[in-house]
Amino acid sequence: MGIAQEFREFAVKGNVIDLAVGVIIGGAFGKIVDSVVSDLILPVVGLVFGKLDFSNLFIVLGNVPAGTAMTLDALKKAGVPVFAYGNFITVAVNFFILAFIIFMMIKQINRHKRETPPAPAAPAAPPEDIALLREIRDSLKNRAP
Repeated sequence: MGIAQEFREFAVKGNVIDLAVGVIIGGAFGKIVDSVVSDLILPVVGLVFGKLDFSNLFIVLGNVPAGTAMTLDALKKAGVPVFAYGNFITVAVNFFILAFIIFMMIKQINRHKRETPPAPAAPAAPPEDIALLREIRDSLKNRAP
């Protein structure tokens, strides 16, 4: 069997295709959660804690060239090393929200799986000796006048 044939068999298995679909949907869902966190949740949290903007929380670790603005984007463009802990907070909040949403989805899926009643079990066939005894009984009943 050639490597192309083996790869084709591997690639068309249901699990691989399901995984690919999951990764694509997960990437798109991650962007949605990122937008929810950075555009909706963190501004409200920043407002509650005194107009705090998490994206510009950083510590400068190097020398700042003259004329460079003290914003995270400007310092990164200038090549200044910065410890961007505000960006980390944003990513961590994104992760926890995404993990919670996925947990709730899996919980609902599992709940629906449990609610499906199991199919009734087919009655087991009687042993052969019982079946033979029943045949004998039935034939004796038919003989009796």
